[in-house]
Amino acid sequence: MFGIAGRNHYAHPRNPPYWRAIDGAVDLLAVRKGVGERLRAVNERLMPAGLALFLYDAWRPDGVQRYFHDVWMPERLKRIDPTLEGAALWDAVERYWSAPTTDDDAPAPHRTGGAVDLTIVDPTTGAPLYMGGVFDDPSPLSHADAFEIDRGDGFSIEEARANRRLLFWVMMEAGFAGHPDEWWHFSYGDQLWAATTGAATALYGGADWDED
Repeated sequence: MFGIAGRNHYAHPRNPPYWRAIDGAVDLLAVRKGVGERLRAVNERLMPAGLALFLYDAWRPDGVQRYFHDVWMPERLKRIDPTLEGAALWDAVERYWSAPTTDDDAPAPHRTGGAVDLTIVDPTTGAPLYMGGVFDDPSPLSHADAFEIDRGDGFSIEEARANRRLLFWVMMEAGFAGHPDEWWHFSYGDQLWAATTGAATALYGGADWDED
């Protein structure tokens, strides 16, 4: 896809922290043309440094979004804090997982084809740069500024901070918006992008994938 390597994280069982293929996941990485062209430009910029993008997720089926929003995330949060109930529980869920919706005027970000989850890798070995935490870890460690706030001088913190900065800035300079709670999530043309950049409206509504 636009020359970008990747593998759908939810369609395969080697996918921490889940360790199983998620029902309804599709083994593809689909994005809007405008997103793909920008990803290709970022990849070309990284190549002289011996680096490349690697995608974990892009367009996402409603069923996958619904499972994580309605089932997986609430169960995880209740294990951590059994007192979470009602509005407080759903506010916590939706910090990481948007509600699924069939409303094309207010779609979940990944349903638009404008949102991507990704990292930077060594394309020769496939090894990802150290980002200080695994993809899809729903915790403060995943916040984009986690290692800006923690100014410790350990080599691990320095490495993670430098690599997150690299990913953030190459994506920002290509016109993407970042998610403050997820170092791996960037979007172009969706509602988060519009709100972040001050655009008058989103470019993309909800989209369905036609396998034919």
